[in-house]
Amino acid sequence: MAERDSAIRSPWLFFLIAIGFSWLFWVPAAFVNADIMNSPWGVLLYLGGVGPAVGGILLTYLDKDKARRREYWRRALDPRRIRGRWYLVVLFAYPLLTLAVLLPQIAHGQFPASDTLRDMLAQPLRLVPFVTFIFLFGPFPEELGWRGYALDGLQGRMSALASSLVLGAVWAVWHVPLFLMKGTYQYELGFGTAAFWCLMGSAVVISVFFTWVYNHNRRSTLSAMLFHFSLNLTGNLLEMSAAQETIRLAILVVLASAVTRVYGAKHLARSGGGAESPAA
Repeated sequence: MAERDSAIRSPWLFFLIAIGFSWLFWVPAAFVNADIMNSPWGVLLYLGGVGPAVGGILLTYLDKDKARRREYWRRALDPRRIRGRWYLVVLFAYPLLTLAVLLPQIAHGQFPASDTLRDMLAQPLRLVPFVTFIFLFGPFPEELGWRGYALDGLQGRMSALASSLVLGAVWAVWHVPLFLMKGTYQYELGFGTAAFWCLMGSAVVISVFFTWVYNHNRRSTLSAMLFHFSLNLTGNLLEMSAAQETIRLAILVVLASAVTRVYGAKHLARSGGGAESPAA
């Protein structure tokens, strides 16, 4: 019982550690008067990115027994926890939604390829290291914390929908210093702009889908990592205007409402659909 109580309380401590560790590096980086991606100061960006992993791993080893520590890593590394058809959802749903929003533009003969995608098409051998980098510097360390640790604790005290919205809001706030670092994708969007608020809102809404996927696949952290990977990869390869981003966010809100209506706010999963109690 003591361990279960700790698991329910610890999301708030986790948030403190994850944000505190990341911002310890990111806030100084925001004051660097140089392109953070092309300077030695770039190491601060990557060190800050592991904040959620630091919080998740640290608290797992402090407040869980040996069996639950093993379970923590199994949920992160075992692909068998993900049910077959869900691989299609986590890997292709978001890219297909993005392409649907871009369809009118594509129909007019303008494919919205980013400079990165053009480089990949010109030099295909760069694809493997690129996608490996995308996975290891974002989805992997982040989800060891956000869904790998915090989500269970939140769902232990509130509904799956409320847990998603809280976690999504914290996830959004965690990104804020990136909007102040020259050279980052977020810096190009601008702090406080319409694009800024669209990205913040998207983080909150998309968290509903993360929970939906996670709860249907035996609390698989790997499923969240792969879904996160598909989001980041799509963002790197396809360019969208501010108007298109807004349309996609509106569609995500409608879809999140539909998922909540069909599966229920309490669990965001059907009974027997693969969900598993956090205490299991």
